[in-house]
Amino acid sequence: MVDSATMAQRCWRKIWATGIAVLGFFTCLLHSGQGYAQEEGFQKIQALEDSLAKLGYTMYNEPSEPERLEANFTFVKTLVSALKVPHSYTFPFDSLDMVSILDAPDDRFRIFSWHIPLNDGSYLYYGAIQLHTSDGSLKLYPLLDKTYEITEPEQAVTTPDHWYGAQYYRIVALNSAYVLLGWKGYTPYVTQKVIEVLRLTESGAQLGQPIFDDAEGNKPARAIYRYSRNASMYLDYDTTENRIVFDHLAPADQRQQGQYEQYGPDLTYDAWQLANGRLVLISEVPFMNPPSSNDNRFNDPTKPQNHPKSGFDMQ
Repeated sequence: MVDSATMAQRCWRKIWATGIAVLGFFTCLLHSGQGYAQEEGFQKIQALEDSLAKLGYTMYNEPSEPERLEANFTFVKTLVSALKVPHSYTFPFDSLDMVSILDAPDDRFRIFSWHIPLNDGSYLYYGAIQLHTSDGSLKLYPLLDKTYEITEPEQAVTTPDHWYGAQYYRIVALNSAYVLLGWKGYTPYVTQKVIEVLRLTESGAQLGQPIFDDAEGNKPARAIYRYSRNASMYLDYDTTENRIVFDHLAPADQRQQGQYEQYGPDLTYDAWQLANGRLVLISEVPFMNPPSSNDNRFNDPTKPQNHPKSGFDMQ
């Protein structure tokens, strides 16, 4: 005979096991539902990405400037629609060759940047910072190119809606900040490379920070290098030495000081050493066989008289 206590224990075990099974069943349903929803969302993004790729081709190949700008306007709206899909942060957009997409080293955000060529040889720059959210919702900081409104770009500390536009190709963590390396066309004769500093705060994002220590004791908020459009400048992060190495620029004739269309590499290298949350300039560093520049991928711009407005339309 089985006593009542044993019977009770068996009943509780059965109830417990059944409860576990039911809980597991509903958990499976929940996860499979989430997985299905995410897969469905990615299919929607994939369809939008196909449209983005076609628009991107028009943006760079259509002879008519108004049509290029219209394609870019539609591109921005379509990209925002894609990013609004839950968990879009994990979608790579790897078919958008015309857009630079960089992931932060700590996976806290990613940054989109690209440019639009105009008939006068200038560019408009576009970009956005997408934060990695825990629930998959969209948190986005549009970057609005205000290049020609920033009178002292080396000193300016700005917000994303007042951006010194560039197309970024490298991102490096520096304590609580991030260092962005970018290419920037400027005039028909002068190209730029930019070292930008990005900091994320509770209230938003900040661009530029006076953490550069140069040889003259200056502390600019960003570093900007100007050189001839016919030259190529190397500027990239050296992982082995934890520093940003770059060509030292100089004019061919010392009487041309300040005439940046005459500047080019002089076969020596300088570096910004990353240390203690700052960038410290080191002159004449040894550096052998640097990789070739990507400048030839771009056309250099001219400064327009009436620059069209740029930026993300979030509506």
